[in-house]
Amino acid sequence: MHHILLGMIEGWRQRRALRSLVERTPATARLLDLSPDEFGRQGIAALALDFDGVLAPHGADRPLPEMENWLRRAVAVCGAERVFVLSNRPFGPRVDWFRDQLPGVRFISGVRKKPYGDGLYKTGELASVPLSAILMVDDRLLTGCLAAIRAGCVPFYVRSPYVALRSSPRQELFFMLLRWAERQAVRLLP
Repeated sequence: MHHILLGMIEGWRQRRALRSLVERTPATARLLDLSPDEFGRQGIAALALDFDGVLAPHGADRPLPEMENWLRRAVAVCGAERVFVLSNRPFGPRVDWFRDQLPGVRFISGVRKKPYGDGLYKTGELASVPLSAILMVDDRLLTGCLAAIRAGCVPFYVRSPYVALRSSPRQELFFMLLRWAERQAVRLLP
């Protein structure tokens, strides 16, 4: 529960940066909008990717097919040793899929939940890159995007996350409402 309180407190402190992120991010923004071929020119050397909403709908065991192709391109550009998944579920079939399909891509585990920056600090350490060269991709403002801002990483806000309303309506509606509330809060705060 400490991470929720931290998100609210630090969200207030970083409200201008979060508001700017929302304002400059198109409502349709997805990870597929980023070209791994551009990372070098943008100073990006490592990736920290949220899973739920970013690579697949909540609770999925593997990335969606279009994300599989994107991940393969990202690994070709960055190297598998510099691509990380920073998720609240770093276990089970997800880890198995990456081990089998994209060996070398690692899940960050054993760290405090976002918006604590622990996962990003560990990413920088394991990838041997400065924090400013890490792209953190998340569909939540007050978790991954806030962690990126606080740690000095580059945030990418997925405003159009993957959802599966038919298979998980309660869970997906909860997260849809949460994302909407986060956007409203950062827009309305002075």
